[in-house]
Amino acid sequence: MFKRLTDYLNSIEARDPAPRSRWEVLLYPGLWAVGFHRLAHWLYEGKLFFLARAVNHIARFVTAIDIHPGAKIGRHLFIDHGFTVIGETAEIGDNVTIYQCVTLGGTNPANGVPGKRHPTLADNVIVGSGAQILGPITVGPRARIGANAVVTEDVPEGATMVGVKARSTLVPAETWQKDFMPYGTPCQEPCEPSGVKRIEDLEADVSALQAELAALRATLAASASDDGSPASRKRTRG
Repeated sequence: MFKRLTDYLNSIEARDPAPRSRWEVLLYPGLWAVGFHRLAHWLYEGKLFFLARAVNHIARFVTAIDIHPGAKIGRHLFIDHGFTVIGETAEIGDNVTIYQCVTLGGTNPANGVPGKRHPTLADNVIVGSGAQILGPITVGPRARIGANAVVTEDVPEGATMVGVKARSTLVPAETWQKDFMPYGTPCQEPCEPSGVKRIEDLEADVSALQAELAALRATLAASASDDGSPASRKRTRG
């Protein structure tokens, strides 16, 4: 058990440069939330639903992280900062990183129909802050969900999803980097060449419009000097 805890703390240190020791990591709300969830899920599996919910409510009060007791969580889940909601039928693989204000939510909650309603996150997924992953979809291994993205469809392995509604950054999964990416958001412009080209085109259009505006102002100024104005007549009499 001590070895498993040590491995867990080491996995968090590897993804977060902030802590100076394992003792700091022990105070992380995400670590406590996962610990409470292990107990709540054990009670849930034993059909002690009220007790499971009670543990869940205590965990939410202490950590500001709401993980339904029915959610299935793999090894080394790192929830950074908190304010996260994980639904009942969500499934999370190993070494997943979730930043603050993320929702793994269900669809059509008003009809009261049970079943698989929440997402499945495969191993090594990174979910950026504010992202919303909704419905019984699958996020493939090593996928990155950018900050504030809204994902409602399956995500291929290794893809990086950004925007509302989330779209891929068009980098092929087999060529995309396998290293850890903080917040699941790419910071290199080449990750989305179509977007960079669009910006360059817009900048060229702005430059062309500025040149046309300068030429138009010069033409108007020349016309104003020859339209019979007092200054023009004075020059003519002189």
